[in-house]
Amino acid sequence: MHIKVSLNCILIPMNDFPASEGYRMPAEWEPHASTWLTWPHDPETWPNQDMEQVESDYLQIVKAIAKGEQTHILVQDKSAEETLRIKLQSNGVNMDQVSLYDIPTNDSWIRDYGPNFLVREKEVAINDWDFDSWGRKYKWELDDLAGSIITEQLEYPKFKPGIVLEGGAIEVNGRGTCLTTDSCILNPNRNGGIRRERMEEFLKNYLGTSKIIWLSGDLEGDDTDGHIDNLARFVNPTTIVCSLEENERDVNYLGLKHNYERLQAAKDQDGNPFHIIPLPMPGYVGTEKERLPASYANFYITNHAVLVPIYDHPNDRKAQDLIAPLFPGRAIIPIPCKTLIWGLGGIHCLTQQQPALQKG
Repeated sequence: MHIKVSLNCILIPMNDFPASEGYRMPAEWEPHASTWLTWPHDPETWPNQDMEQVESDYLQIVKAIAKGEQTHILVQDKSAEETLRIKLQSNGVNMDQVSLYDIPTNDSWIRDYGPNFLVREKEVAINDWDFDSWGRKYKWELDDLAGSIITEQLEYPKFKPGIVLEGGAIEVNGRGTCLTTDSCILNPNRNGGIRRERMEEFLKNYLGTSKIIWLSGDLEGDDTDGHIDNLARFVNPTTIVCSLEENERDVNYLGLKHNYERLQAAKDQDGNPFHIIPLPMPGYVGTEKERLPASYANFYITNHAVLVPIYDHPNDRKAQDLIAPLFPGRAIIPIPCKTLIWGLGGIHCLTQQQPALQKG
């Protein structure tokens, strides 16, 4: 399917914010209309890795999502669309659940450059944040444009905050609390080093949140400067799983311990404490020369399942067993990520949920 930029989207006056219009960012476990993805296409994203293996592991993500919701996949061009359609069909993917769009991109991390969806009663709207590749670290112009093309084509009410914010940098409980990290979104390489107070205004105005909880730091090897979706995740409005390293000699140990302690002292939007559950880490993943930012926290919640990254580590089973009772009614689907993590991201980074219209 070829998408052209539409000019008949609904533009919101600049002095109006989503929160003032009654919109909020829903939690990931709330009903999805669909999930957006970008098919992997650039070998430089996965250096020295077999792209057939990258595609094979990615295909497991697509198959798992398409079982329970519509799946929208961006591809580079018409030829790539035709090739992928054949691949999906030959692997038993229900194509009634899949739509392909030839929108060129630089990379596959649509969590960070894709639309940020909002809801209010029976309506959906979109925040189109700017994207600059985590502080202009890589080529990014096509990614930034792809997010805008999707936003305009969907023809939902559109808000343009005018600052950089990646989807992997924010985590909400849908009730008014947002988790984020100052090491990422206050980094001078984004927005010229925006002040904390000003950034809180943006988060509250554009996400419909009233409480911001600030964590800090990143995993060794993380090129995002500390995305929250590797560190701590809401699993329901009052419960957070927090990555915690067991090995005191590990370079990630102190930073993760500090965030865990900070969350234990945190309060939600109503002044109540959270239930904090430690989530194990998968140990050292990578080579002697390069460690990769592997984390079980980078899971993705679909309508029917939770896709959990695994790394051929004994803690793979511990992480799945810990996550499973937190999502009754959803299957736990392990996704091999030892190859995908060479792109310095995981399942959550590769996905972006579009909420369903609320019934009322």
